[in-house]
Amino acid sequence: MYSNTNKRLSELDEGDSAIIAKIMGHGSFRHRITEMGFVKGQIVKVIKRAPLQDPIEYEIMGYKVSLRKSEASLIEVISVNDVTNLEDPPHPDTLVEEQINAALQEKGNHINVALVGNPNSGKTTLFNYASGSHERVGNYSGVTVDAKEASIVRNGYVLNITDLPGTYSITEYTPEELYVRMHIIEKNPDIVINVVDASNIERNLFLTTQLIDMNIRVIMALNMYDELKNKNIDFDYNALGKMIGIPIIPTTAVKGEGVEELINKVIEVFEEKDPIVKHIHINYGQNIEEPITKLQAVIRKNPSITDSFSTRFLAIKLLEGDKTTLNLLKDCPNYEEINRISEEEIKELEAEYGDKSYSIITNAKYGFIAGALKETCVERETKDEGKHKKDIDDILTHRIWGYPIFLFFMWLMFQTTFTLGNYPMEWIDNGVSLLGDFLGKLIPEGAIHDLIIDGVIGGVGGVIVFLPNILILFLFISFMEDSGYMARVAFIMDKLMHKIGLHGKSFIPLLMGFGCNVPAIMATRTLENKKDRLLTMLIIPFMSCSARLPLYVLIISAFFHKYQGLILFSVYIIGIITAILMAILLKSTVFAKQDAPFVMELPPYRMPTAKNTLKHMWHKGSQYLKKMGTVILLASIIIWVLGYFPRNVNYSSNFDERIATIEASTTMPAAEKEAQIYELELEKIAEHQEKSYIGQIGPFIEPAIRPLGFDWKIGISLITGLAAKEIVVSSMGVLYTGE
Repeated sequence: MYSNTNKRLSELDEGDSAIIAKIMGHGSFRHRITEMGFVKGQIVKVIKRAPLQDPIEYEIMGYKVSLRKSEASLIEVISVNDVTNLEDPPHPDTLVEEQINAALQEKGNHINVALVGNPNSGKTTLFNYASGSHERVGNYSGVTVDAKEASIVRNGYVLNITDLPGTYSITEYTPEELYVRMHIIEKNPDIVINVVDASNIERNLFLTTQLIDMNIRVIMALNMYDELKNKNIDFDYNALGKMIGIPIIPTTAVKGEGVEELINKVIEVFEEKDPIVKHIHINYGQNIEEPITKLQAVIRKNPSITDSFSTRFLAIKLLEGDKTTLNLLKDCPNYEEINRISEEEIKELEAEYGDKSYSIITNAKYGFIAGALKETCVERETKDEGKHKKDIDDILTHRIWGYPIFLFFMWLMFQTTFTLGNYPMEWIDNGVSLLGDFLGKLIPEGAIHDLIIDGVIGGVGGVIVFLPNILILFLFISFMEDSGYMARVAFIMDKLMHKIGLHGKSFIPLLMGFGCNVPAIMATRTLENKKDRLLTMLIIPFMSCSARLPLYVLIISAFFHKYQGLILFSVYIIGIITAILMAILLKSTVFAKQDAPFVMELPPYRMPTAKNTLKHMWHKGSQYLKKMGTVILLASIIIWVLGYFPRNVNYSSNFDERIATIEASTTMPAAEKEAQIYELELEKIAEHQEKSYIGQIGPFIEPAIRPLGFDWKIGISLITGLAAKEIVVSSMGVLYTGE
């Protein structure tokens, strides 16, 4: 068995030996290092480090060679000390080919794959299907706001797949773009799968051209290929693949079509068996190519940079005025020369074209894309194409009817949450009561009996009854996201959002806040403007997340017997109004006026599949159940323990004696007996709680909450709600037991 921990050659100590597993890096470095014998399967030994710890002397194939630490860090190895399948640790000279192959088979069969693509390209759907994961998928931009990872095993290989945030390019305009770019540069994945929306090839290929500039191994997943065929488009994707040096695999991720072929292609490209894979240079025209070549020449003077980065990619980024690239080169000895030449070339380009350098290069990229598609893609005209979907948009985004339709949908969602959810809610409530009665008879009286009945069932049972409401709410939200309607909501809300200092794109995180505030705040990363992100984050907590729903349902059910759906709707509306007022206040005081352009893709409408919608709904429901089985359960037990102990309490009255006196009475009617005994038992429970540990904590916070009309029990419940909002209900369920 061999250690699975990745090691770099630069990390080995003097005297250590290792087997080379993988060579990373770019261009001339790879050629130079392999020519020197650093190839997969060779044994290399660390001789010594220079007095200043860099460079490092190694022995390979019987001769000695020195490498800088930065170069050695691009070579992945398996330490000979990690080979533990023999009784005695092997000496490097005694390792035979079978042992080396065995080590490489276990250690060197890991393929690191990164999924890169535009928002709405189906990237996360592909990730979910390939890996069996259940990451959130939505038909609007910004769902994936962080990298998700999963591993699958195929044909003796372990594919470590990373689902990166959806992005239209890898410049530095948004945090997502920079995140994706730095992941590719720093993590250096073996294969990048570029997920392209087949229904919008031209726009999606812009990102592809940037990946080509990076000189990395890319496979294209031509996703939603069924939609392309339905559009009556003849697309020779094989010809395009040969033209750009990238294998193209048609996929329909939502149905799982082409996913296995894509995985097999990853392995084939990793093994360097695909003849299509080659590095090409997109010709941007003489006026752009000349400054690129000039910048490449000065960048090449820095081997520490060229070993890890494509000089062409860096040169293009410098011409685009990319500050991140400029900062990357700041430690280079000839930084001033690089900066001076890039500024001169940018001025010449902009003077010649009368436009910004970034726009010039962008136009050149789209020119290449247009030419490539002209040779490989032919669209046959149809009379009624898109008419049906256009009619739907005309209604849902109508300047008058769009808002009533949205409000009606919201009202329907909340009304259904109550009306339809009320039936299973009663079933679960009755089931919890029956379970409590059954266990109450089964478990002998004592601390364990009280813990199970009052602590666990009383606490968790008070929250689990709201599971149907949670599921129904997320069913509606999932439908909105998957169908593409969520993006239309942002579109129609832009003008209203603009009046409070935001724009329509902020509405998506705010709407996500109804599900959970945490991912909603994470989703603000899709906003390009920093001040918009901060302002949106600050008002998201005013959105009533699903964790508050149990408390709302509890209060509304207790005090409002009619129009419950309308009351719940009004609670949410009040939260929205408060958020708007707070946004106006913050925008006019804390944040200076700084508008960001409203640019957001309106994806095509897609009928969500019942399987995906139900899967998303249940995924959220399972998270709710998981929280009940962990955080809420633990909190309920802690609260019960604090309220149950100490057992020896000095009561103000001998309740047991008074109860016994009433029971022994022969003149008092049975009904009156029962009522008085019940009152005395409640008094005893209440006094015990006041003198329990939690009752001793309560008075410290009661002065602060008494003006609100709350007693110490509600105050304790509010404090426990800091861990999770649902705990407020379970805490009250424990503290008010018997009342």
